[in-house]
Amino acid sequence: MTTRKVRSRWSGTVLVCRKCSKKLGGGFGPDGKRPLAKALRKHLALGKGPKAKAGIIEVSCLDICPKRAVTVVDTRHPDQWLIVRPGANLDALAHEIGLKD
Repeated sequence: MTTRKVRSRWSGTVLVCRKCSKKLGGGFGPDGKRPLAKALRKHLALGKGPKAKAGIIEVSCLDICPKRAVTVVDTRHPDQWLIVRPGANLDALAHEIGLKD
């Protein structure tokens, strides 16, 4: 057998553009100094790895490159990408991408 399966507790996966986040140098979270992926993980207390409630993954580049914003993809809706500005309400964003009721 060449493959093996690993279980995960993720209810969904969110892809965050690392290049956009790096260009901003933070801008999210209560202090406004965290990258979006880290701020969302901390805000929602998701944890890390396969034991987390959901996966928030930074990917290399999504080729949208908005000015002063970060590109986000909810894998449950791959046809609708989000452009998130610094200082965005993390509760509203989490609700929009289905990570919070």
